Amino acid sequence: MNARYDLKQIMDIDKWHKLQDSMSLVTKMAIITVDYKGVPVSKHSQCQSFCSEVRKDPALSSYCQKCDARGGLEAVRSNKPYIYQCHFGILDIAIPIVVDNQYIGAVMAGQVKLSDPDVPIEQIVTRPPNAETDRKFEVLQPEYRSLPLLSYEEVEKIADMLFHLCNYIVEEAIRKSDMLQLYRSSLTLESSSVQALQSELSNTLIENKLKRASSVYEAVHTLLQPAFDYIYSHKHDNAGLKEMAALCHVSPSYFSRVFTKETGENFSVFVPHLKIEWAKELLETTELSVNQIGDELGFADTGYFIKTFKKFESLTPAAYRKIYRKKR
Repeated sequence: MNARYDLKQIMDIDKWHKLQDSMSLVTKMAIITVDYKGVPVSKHSQCQSFCSEVRKDPALSSYCQKCDARGGLEAVRSNKPYIYQCHFGILDIAIPIVVDNQYIGAVMAGQVKLSDPDVPIEQIVTRPPNAETDRKFEVLQPEYRSLPLLSYEEVEKIADMLFHLCNYIVEEAIRKSDMLQLYRSSLTLESSSVQALQSELSNTLIENKLKRASSVYEAVHTLLQPAFDYIYSHKHDNAGLKEMAALCHVSPSYFSRVFTKETGENFSVFVPHLKIEWAKELLETTELSVNQIGDELGFADTGYFIKTFKKFESLTPAAYRKIYRKKR
C-alpha cells in the first residue's frame, strides 16, 4: 500500500514530538508515531522502563514488534482505535491516522496496566513457555509493578481523544501543505493562469471544508447523517427541524436534543450559520452579487440575508468582500 502523504514531509516533527510529549504526560501513556509502513517518525515519549528493557532483548523484542504490527493492522481494518494486550499482558492502543479514506500512519500508545483486570481484552500475541523468559520477567518485577494503572473507561476516553485530536492535526497539516504547494506552483505560472489557480485553490478549500464537516458529523452520530446529507445537497432549501427529524425517522424533540449535543448549536442557529459560511466562500471566490448569493442560499430577500450575515460576522457581505480582496 502506498500512501499519498508522507508524515515526515507534511509535519514539523520537532513540534509534533513536543505535542506528543505533552499528550503522554497528560494520559500517563507511552506514545510513539509511525508511518503507514510502521516505521517510527517520532521518538518514544515516556517509554516505560519495563518495556524499554524488554525491547532491548532480541528474543523478546520480536514479540513486541509482532504486537505493534497486528495492533496497527486491526486499527486500520476497523478505522478506529484498537485496544489490546501485548505478550506480557500490558495494555496498548493502536490509533490509525486516516485522511481521505487513506491510512497514512498511526499513533501507538499504552504501556499501562488495567486497574480493573476482569475486563476481557484480546491478547493478540502469546509466547510459548520459556524458562529464560520467566527468569528475565522475575528480574524486571519492580519495573513491571511500577507501570501506570488506568481503568478501562479511562483508556477508552483517552483512545477516542487521541484518535480525533491526531487526525485533526494531521488533516490541518495536510491542508496547509496542499495550499503551499499550490502557491509554489503559482510562482511558475504565466499571469493569465493565475486566476485559474486562484479558482482551483478556492475550490480546494471549499471542498476540504465541506468534506471535513461531513466526515466529522458522520463520525459523531450516524443518526443525523440523512439530515446533513440533505442540508449539504440542498443549499437553496430551508428545511425545518420537523422535516429533518422525519428524514432521520425520529421525533422532533429527540432530533433537537441529539443535534444540539453533537454540534454544539441549536438547529435553528446551525443552519443559517452554515449558510453564512457558504456565503463567505462565494463572496471570496465568485463575482456573484450580494443579491444573487442570498438567493442562491435560499434567503427570503436581500435585506434578511444582509441582516443574518451581519449577525454572525459583524459586518455586511459587501464590506466582507471588500476587506477580503484588500488582503489578497
